[in-house]
Amino acid sequence: MKTSPNKTREDKDETMMRIAAFLCSLLIAVLAQPVQAEVERRTLNDGNLILEDIPAIPQTIVDDLNRYQNVRSASFLDWTADGESLYVSTRFGEVEQIHRVDMPGGARHQLTFFDEPVSQVSRQPEGPHLIFAMDAGGNEFSQLFLFDPLVSRSRMITDGESRNGGVVWSRDGERIAFQSTRRNGASNDVWMMPLDQADSEPEAARLVLAAPDGTWWGPADFDEPGERLLILNYVSITDSRIHLLDLDSGETTLLAGGDDDPSSNWPLGFDHAGEGYWFITDRGGEFKQLAWQPLEPGAEPVIVTADIPWDVEGMTFSKDRRRAVFAVNEDGLSRLYLLDPASREYRAVGGIPTGLVGSVGFSPDGSRLAMTLNTPQTPSDTFVLALGEDPLTHGELTRWTHSEVGGLDTDTFVEPELARFESFDGLSVPAWVYKPEGEGPFPVVVSIHGGPESQARPAFSSTYQMWLAKLGVAVVVPNVRGSAGYGKSYLAMDNAFNREDSVRDIGALLAWIDTRPDLDADRVAVFGGSYGGYMVLASAVHYSDRLKAAVDIVGISSFVTFLENTEDYRRDLRRVEYGDERDPEMRAHLEKISPLNNVEKIAVPMLVVQGENDPRVPVTEAEQIVEALREKGETVWYMNALNEGHGYRRKENRDVYQQAVVLFFRRHLLDQG
Repeated sequence: MKTSPNKTREDKDETMMRIAAFLCSLLIAVLAQPVQAEVERRTLNDGNLILEDIPAIPQTIVDDLNRYQNVRSASFLDWTADGESLYVSTRFGEVEQIHRVDMPGGARHQLTFFDEPVSQVSRQPEGPHLIFAMDAGGNEFSQLFLFDPLVSRSRMITDGESRNGGVVWSRDGERIAFQSTRRNGASNDVWMMPLDQADSEPEAARLVLAAPDGTWWGPADFDEPGERLLILNYVSITDSRIHLLDLDSGETTLLAGGDDDPSSNWPLGFDHAGEGYWFITDRGGEFKQLAWQPLEPGAEPVIVTADIPWDVEGMTFSKDRRRAVFAVNEDGLSRLYLLDPASREYRAVGGIPTGLVGSVGFSPDGSRLAMTLNTPQTPSDTFVLALGEDPLTHGELTRWTHSEVGGLDTDTFVEPELARFESFDGLSVPAWVYKPEGEGPFPVVVSIHGGPESQARPAFSSTYQMWLAKLGVAVVVPNVRGSAGYGKSYLAMDNAFNREDSVRDIGALLAWIDTRPDLDADRVAVFGGSYGGYMVLASAVHYSDRLKAAVDIVGISSFVTFLENTEDYRRDLRRVEYGDERDPEMRAHLEKISPLNNVEKIAVPMLVVQGENDPRVPVTEAEQIVEALREKGETVWYMNALNEGHGYRRKENRDVYQQAVVLFFRRHLLDQG
């Protein structure tokens, strides 16, 4: 049958009309999409710092911030073998190095001169040598180095590939125990090395405890003969266990914690007689208390600080173990106590500046106590406390270091007030509030800590003081549910399926800010790093209509990709906190709450800061949220340092980052062009 010519033409016309309609609809759809502008990319610091869509920093900002960026600190590391001098950590170049101070107020003599910062410094008992840890470019795969301070010579004593740390010396100084991933790159095992064989590394190191799972195992203390080790098995912040390892047989005995006794237990050390051990535990209570227990399986602990309703943070012994000192976290501030281990009596140390106590150490003869002290108005410095004949008595406190503060008047620095606001479910949430001089209302930067099992405390912050003075903003630093320091029930409130309850705390904080006449609820920014970076992104998802700007530093944008890509040695540790992405129900929940999957709800200018070598929150977490925001047409500034990891440790990178934050806040929080 033939088709008529008219019918054929009609079919062709109809086809052409359909094609035209399709092309028209396609064009309309394309035009409706936001046009992604070409990314403006430049580098600084010898090509190691990449900046994308970040405007050039005006010289006025560079000059204005210079003094705040030249604040130093001097943290106590250890005593010299003769007890006459101190080792401290301070920075006179790009990164912190080991220095020696010989007298109160004396000069700092630099001993190490590496391009990377040194950490975990400890001195050999009965000897002059030091051991320190150092990684490369912030990758956190630290190697251990044996250092002779008399000739300023060091040598690596680990394999150069694995992650190593947590060094514990034997009492005679002839061996070390340490934690390492050397066996397979993922397991956190315990190794031991004789010091006189360290030159023959890596064969000198011997595996003494192979971790049976993905949790963290590490040494805590050798007994006097060097035959046994106290071992910490860290499962999560609410579940840690203490084992006794027999070094000859390799057998381990569970002393505290376990599947039948979920609690947090931290070994401190054997007692003087070797009959028991000291540890910190929250067993049977909300807070971590100091306890002593016999070295017998199933023995009951003796709670020593039952009358202190706050967390004990740690304890240090004198060389002969007849003296001890411990610190307590009292609502964010530190209180130091002297302890007589024999009688188990303790007494608070008077005359300590109100603030935070850092590393603490007895002199070799036990007559003095060195410590790091930090207050909201002064950076960390090293002090020495004279001790009396009685273990509970002390004399005067002497300041050994006076850190530079860029010529600034520290008397003008703001001390925060401790406030509390009510969250959506009636929970009382604490927050530190820093305000500049004047009546306000002040623009607000909400600074959210990481962890999440951490705590914002009133430590010295040149960054906060800089924002207060140069931007005229108030800084509010909350401890949302899930924060440490307020009991284990508070700590567990954000776990697993309750993750977004902590984000709802930020919503309650924004509502609280609206009730304060001295704070401007119409000009609020959020700022945070690591888990705090996730909180920034999540706050932008839920509260963009109440925010003006957001700064995400090494933050988690998707819990699933984070858990899949974080380093092997820490994956199981994070699954306990965030949930196991291999479980279908949990995976669906993590996908649901991840900011990357809710990017369409983000409508606030964003600054994203990342380190290329970050082993905790991989660079891909930043890259994917930046790409998604750009595709949506949002304003996003991106900074990535190729020689940094989980945060910036090099001064040249930190300087640019801080300058960029100030410029970002001026433009997007303060609307200053």
